[in-house]
Amino acid sequence: MVTRLAAFAAILLFLATAFRSGWRRAETDFPNYYTAAVMVRKGIPLREFYDWTSFQRQMNYAGVERQLGGFPPQTPVVALPLVELTSFPPQTAKQIWLVLNFGFLAATVWLLAKLTQFSVAQMTLLAFSGFGSLYTNFLYGQYYVFLLFLLTLAFYCLDRGRSTTAGFLSGFAFALKLYGGPLLLYFAAKRNWKAAGGFVAAAGCAVATAVVLFGWRDVYYYASQILPRGLQGENIDPYNSLNATFATFFRHLLLKEPELNPQPLWNVPWLFFFLQPFVSLSILTFSYLGLARKRMASDHHDFAWFIIVILLISVSVSSYTYFLLLLPVALLLKDAEPAERIYLIVSFVALTFPLRPGWIWVFLRLWVLLGLFLVVGRRYFQELSPKLVAGALLGVAILSLLDARRQMLNYGAAPGQRYQGVAFEKGAVFSSSPAVSRAGVFYQSMGRGRYVMRWLHDGQTEEFAFEGHAFHPIAPSPEGPIYFELVAHGASTTMAFDPSTRRVAPGYLPNSVKASDSVRSPDGRWVAFESARNGPKQIWLRNVASGVEELLTGGNCNSTSPAWELDSKAIIFASDCGRGIGLPALYRATVGGP
Repeated sequence: MVTRLAAFAAILLFLATAFRSGWRRAETDFPNYYTAAVMVRKGIPLREFYDWTSFQRQMNYAGVERQLGGFPPQTPVVALPLVELTSFPPQTAKQIWLVLNFGFLAATVWLLAKLTQFSVAQMTLLAFSGFGSLYTNFLYGQYYVFLLFLLTLAFYCLDRGRSTTAGFLSGFAFALKLYGGPLLLYFAAKRNWKAAGGFVAAAGCAVATAVVLFGWRDVYYYASQILPRGLQGENIDPYNSLNATFATFFRHLLLKEPELNPQPLWNVPWLFFFLQPFVSLSILTFSYLGLARKRMASDHHDFAWFIIVILLISVSVSSYTYFLLLLPVALLLKDAEPAERIYLIVSFVALTFPLRPGWIWVFLRLWVLLGLFLVVGRRYFQELSPKLVAGALLGVAILSLLDARRQMLNYGAAPGQRYQGVAFEKGAVFSSSPAVSRAGVFYQSMGRGRYVMRWLHDGQTEEFAFEGHAFHPIAPSPEGPIYFELVAHGASTTMAFDPSTRRVAPGYLPNSVKASDSVRSPDGRWVAFESARNGPKQIWLRNVASGVEELLTGGNCNSTSPAWELDSKAIIFASDCGRGIGLPALYRATVGGP
């Protein structure tokens, strides 16, 4: 009776706090999913989902006025479950999503109770012991309660002998969020080929759906350009300690970036490029070998440990992600000794508890999760012989060295290693679309919860914020004015800024000015243009007289928006190399000499 009353009190507390806050507040990240679903319904090309400016424009059109948003680097089908909700206004759609998520949470608790023989009340209390993570899931309208439900249902089917269905549900979870991907390796280690077949079938259905919706070329663009960089941790500010992963830890420690990480402990890029794959591949390899060689298998323990493995090797986590640990912790509690139960519950609470800002830089959650992986996995490591461990480490090291060599070649060709930075500001996440005039350089940036226009002149930078988002400044004439797009209240307006008077008014671009990916130098000798002929977008130069073309930028990243300086001796452009996908900084490249 006491347990039931405590569980009922926990539910009331949740409804009065987390659920109520999410119901009333239009917070990220639901508007991002909602906007993507609107874009799916409109048939907008997939490439525009990953373009921050295009996505922000569509977010405003969808009715989300005062919030920055983006789609990095979500899967092509992640928004499909929300498409039907786009017939409602954003906040109403979020409220419906919260009700659905409350149902997913209740179903997850019930399934876990059936799987573990604990009571529903006990599972409810365990779920709400992760209140911090659960709170952010509902406040932000996030996806992870739904994902937890899918994974729990998958294991429930697996436990009941419905392997194909379990594999299909796991593959569906993978199609929505990449966390489910390594489960295919789990099924292989367990030699459960029916589950592996179901997983592949679900993944194949997701790919086919994406091709039908967006076309093969856009899906290939995601697979070749977005997915690889996403798997390397190039998300929003990949140096931010809030993302407590090995990828971020090593990047923060060993890789210098003038705006996002100007003072690493030790700037050793080659070591970063080696350690990132080495650690992840080592964890995955030894997990696979331990599962494959364990003689006395326990599906509850095996599946639980592998979910912990998946989170540990992930390159993108946040406070709401750790609620997924409810599944492995519940499964492990079933057969755990009293001391082990205390450790599991304390670890779950520690990982889901809100952190003080001063603790973030030590990557506390990463070390707690690593400890959980080692403690739970000790019985698997005992199955591995020293020769097997040595051979596996050697193989992983060779693969990591080969990958590090490839990464270093791309790193050396990136603009940040070859060209001078322009308008660098500590912590600046986005600087793009430069426009050059006699008054200085104007460019698009993020600030004050919106896109703003910044003006670099006389050694200083000024920021101009408007009622809406300022996009793509253009300088048709060196004398001005500067034209830009202002998106507000679901509409786009061309505005003109006069640097001499600092006045802004609606304007009309001259008929001679057309949107183009190529620009001719003021002296007429060169044309700078964007091209994705080699994969990522790069900037090329064409000599007008000879027609000879040469590559100006390089790296496994995008360089765009070339603008000529008035003397035709240099180009200012934007590049997202070494940063989050689509979140560039500005650089200056001289033409015809160093």
